[in-house]
Amino acid sequence: MPLVDMPLAELEKYQGRNPKPADFDAYWDKALAEMDATDMQLEFTPAAWQVPGAKCYDLYFTGVKGARVYAKYLTPTASGKYPAVLHFHGYTGSTGDWSNYLGYVNAGIAVLALDCRGQGGKSGDVGGVQGNTHNGHIIRGLQDPDNTNLLYRQIFLDTAMLAKTASQLDGIDAQRLGAAGGSQGGGLTLACAALSPLVKFVAPTYPFLCDYQRVYEMDLDKDAYAELKTFFRFFDPLHEKEVEYFTKLGYIDVQHLAPRIKAHVMMAVGMIDTVCPPSTQYAAYNKITSKKETVIYPNYGHEGLPGWQDRVLKYFADALL
Repeated sequence: MPLVDMPLAELEKYQGRNPKPADFDAYWDKALAEMDATDMQLEFTPAAWQVPGAKCYDLYFTGVKGARVYAKYLTPTASGKYPAVLHFHGYTGSTGDWSNYLGYVNAGIAVLALDCRGQGGKSGDVGGVQGNTHNGHIIRGLQDPDNTNLLYRQIFLDTAMLAKTASQLDGIDAQRLGAAGGSQGGGLTLACAALSPLVKFVAPTYPFLCDYQRVYEMDLDKDAYAELKTFFRFFDPLHEKEVEYFTKLGYIDVQHLAPRIKAHVMMAVGMIDTVCPPSTQYAAYNKITSKKETVIYPNYGHEGLPGWQDRVLKYFADALL
């Protein structure tokens, strides 16, 4: 098997490098309480783009810190309650085209696709932190003394709020929710399942946002993780606060949220992925105690995986319909 990281036998035992803050669980319990106390001010209206066989809506809710968060909402046209898949996009991107989700709708599954705040779509970014905001959401709020200003804290909570939103829509069966996405979307899929017990089946693809210190130690703090290197070069060139900063990043490290997951997990891993190294993905996967499986692509990296999207759609159809 091609190798850029650990052999598979070691990956299956790996437990991660990035420190976990001592108050991690209390931190996220408090964050969820803040989310639950937030008036979501839900609104959705028919979208300008419509096509036979689907109903398409522009949906907005208010997330923590007051940001208005956008999602595409698509359902089949017949009346009734449908299962739904929450979909999360890659880093800096957006939900993309409406037509990307029609395969789910055609199968009888609704979709709610989230635009991450401050990235390529329509969700707002309320800002409000001290220090660096240069081209990096991982490091947003890292210098701020208030740990609640980490941007990915808010984005993780947005995923859970999306699940809560889905559960309150008349056309959605709240007992049949799934989540999926690749790269950043894969990390958000796991975070969503960890923070919302409503989500029962998830299909993350090479998840991002896992085991930051391992990425740094592999000298792979480039591409999607480049802002880690940029941050240290600008703000801690001698790495005098390295332990402090990596520990703070631990609040938004998906591997530490993974033990909370109760959903069934089917995760795809490319064994020559140099953007999200396999070991970082396994750091999260190995901490999941619910039913789980990996689908391994030995000769693939951070790219399209042949047959995977078909497999994901079939997985949700079998589980949710």
